[in-house]
Amino acid sequence: MEDGEIQEEMVVDVRSHSAPPPRKPEKSPYDMLKENKASVEEVVAKILSVKKENKPKSELREQVTQMFLNFVNLRQVNRSILLEEDKVKAETERAKAPVDFTTLQHHNLMYEKSHYLKAIKTCKDFKSKYPDIELVPEEEFFRDAPEDIKGSNLSEDSSHNLMLKRLNYELFQRKELCKLLEKFEQQKKSFMETIANRRKFLSSLPSHLKSLKKASLPVQNQLGVLHTKKLKQHHSAELLPPPLYVIYSQFMAQKEAFGEDIDLEIIGSMKDAQAFARQQANKENGLSTSVESSRRRKRPKRVRSMEAVDHAGVYQVHPLKIILHIYDDEASDPGSAKIVTLKFEYLLKMNVVCAGIDGSTEGPESNILCNLFLMTGLDLPHQSAKLFIGDGASFDEKRTSRPYKWAQHLAGIDFLPEVSPLLNSHEAPNSETKSDAVISGCIVSPAEPSADSC
Repeated sequence: MEDGEIQEEMVVDVRSHSAPPPRKPEKSPYDMLKENKASVEEVVAKILSVKKENKPKSELREQVTQMFLNFVNLRQVNRSILLEEDKVKAETERAKAPVDFTTLQHHNLMYEKSHYLKAIKTCKDFKSKYPDIELVPEEEFFRDAPEDIKGSNLSEDSSHNLMLKRLNYELFQRKELCKLLEKFEQQKKSFMETIANRRKFLSSLPSHLKSLKKASLPVQNQLGVLHTKKLKQHHSAELLPPPLYVIYSQFMAQKEAFGEDIDLEIIGSMKDAQAFARQQANKENGLSTSVESSRRRKRPKRVRSMEAVDHAGVYQVHPLKIILHIYDDEASDPGSAKIVTLKFEYLLKMNVVCAGIDGSTEGPESNILCNLFLMTGLDLPHQSAKLFIGDGASFDEKRTSRPYKWAQHLAGIDFLPEVSPLLNSHEAPNSETKSDAVISGCIVSPAEPSADSC
């Protein structure tokens, strides 16, 4: 083929061709690159013209040989450019080293500058404790501060030196106050121990007084001074219902004023009396609403038998009772000096006071109380009690204590008579009126003495 022949001829020509023309050292690689470029363009243009004009192949082989020479020159120029580039890079690295060192020093200095600026800002923003400390005024400092504190020199700045000395004086004062506080704490501790011992003694004092009172009872009995018994009895009297309390106070006043030879005693359960007093207090304060509502209900009136009345709790007695011992002043024998012992009790539901002889089982015909004012005591003294137990009902005959009218007057229970005294005075003579007045419970008329005289 023609192309193969041309290539073989070109190879042979290249091998047999002499060395390329000598390189002009004065030219730079870039100039040589431009010349080779222009030569390659010229050879390519000639090859194209040979192809178009169908010129002899000898000219074509000559141009191809020239093209190969230009390629060799291009490689040589490229190598020179790369060598020069490496040389320039080496020189650049040598020149860059001091610049990098200087740049590193600059960055270090900038970092150190920022650190100092932050430290300065922190110092400026720092708030010490002394602005919040209430320091003594300067006049007081110069007047009262010790000489070793005032004469010390802690700083070259006068204002700062003064502030430091004032702070030292404040520290000195606080140390002294701490010592004083410790001293006061020790005194407080000793006082608290003393108070605890005294409180312990006071807490044990009631038991000691109780044992002392108990030990002094034989002496009081021997000397006839029953002070402990009297105090205990007065304390028990506070739990009595008002009617029994009136009886107790009247007899005590009679005994103390006139020296009557009588003796009073309160018997019964103190716990039950206290519970009853609390219950009454709750009712008065309005805490027992159920009892108040039941009182407002209208109850139908009906006649109930004695068994039903007793079962309903009408004869409920207050837990405390009064025992009255009456003695004979003229009796020589102490054993037979007691004349009679009376018992007073209070019925809660009927609001009446019953009196009776303690321990007596005698019938009405031989009972001194029934024969005192010609009263059997079976008739209820006021109308409200009769309405409460029912019409036609009377007091229980089996009970030894009965609601005498004179006992109600003695207890301070006032009530209206069922019939007007003026009506009785018009219907009967004066003698009969007086007798009826005594029998009806010592009713007082304008010309008659008081009921307390009965």
